[in-house]
Amino acid sequence: MASYTLTLSDGTGLKLRPLTRADLFRIESIEAQAHTHPWSVDSYEDCLGGRQQCWVARVGNDVVGCTVFTQSADESELLNLVVAPRWQGKGIGRSLLNFVVTQVAPRAEVLFLEVRVSNQKAITLYSASGFIEVGRRKDYYPAYEGREDALVMMRRLAG
Repeated sequence: MASYTLTLSDGTGLKLRPLTRADLFRIESIEAQAHTHPWSVDSYEDCLGGRQQCWVARVGNDVVGCTVFTQSADESELLNLVVAPRWQGKGIGRSLLNFVVTQVAPRAEVLFLEVRVSNQKAITLYSASGFIEVGRRKDYYPAYEGREDALVMMRRLAG
């Protein structure tokens, strides 16, 4: 099983490896803490059986986040990126995003993503990482009251 070790800015080792079904309980908990409308275990299971790449991030024995992305032809899409709230602000989200870019860049010209218009932390991260807004999907996400728009963002890759 492939795995990678990254070093966060404070020197902490971040280990990345493919997500397994054994990780789903912990990821479900992180999703519930981090998002108002989290991905379900079923969504992750569908990804595990599909063409998506699913990676889990660990610090020591703690599962601290994960990412899901896909690629077809010369385009790729970041489907999900989540970091446990108590681990946010330590560079894990940026490290996961950079990892996705390094994985897809050799074969893709662009990386797309959708993000809730209310998720300012994520929009700031994506913008700082070279993503630009290229569209908006009206009423894309469920919200507590009605629906919420998604920003469509894109980053050009070296390809």
